[in-house]
Amino acid sequence: MTTKRGRKPAPPDTAHDDWLADRLRNTELAAEYLNASLAEGDQAAFMLALRDVAKARGGIAGVARLTGLNRVSLSRALSVEGNPELQSLRRILAATGLQLAVVRARRKSARQKTA
Repeated sequence: MTTKRGRKPAPPDTAHDDWLADRLRNTELAAEYLNASLAEGDQAAFMLALRDVAKARGGIAGVARLTGLNRVSLSRALSVEGNPELQSLRRILAATGLQLAVVRARRKSARQKTA
């Protein structure tokens, strides 16, 4: 198919989910994505971000197999209302090539305290 001017039409845009999944296959980007989600302080957003990472890095069924959780339980844990136990969270992260870590909090500068 060509346009009136004899050019081939531009390829369709990649769907957002496909684009995101492609990026989240990179371990470093997946970790940054989850850390950015955690920084928002919204558990539901973090659970959905973790779901995105799981889909990109083996799919829900594949991650379920690696964690020993059944697919339905994993899907529930990675929902907006999900509230997995720490052990489950660690297993999910490990199955996606990531781990949970605690770092020292950054101190707020005088400017940040007054803003």
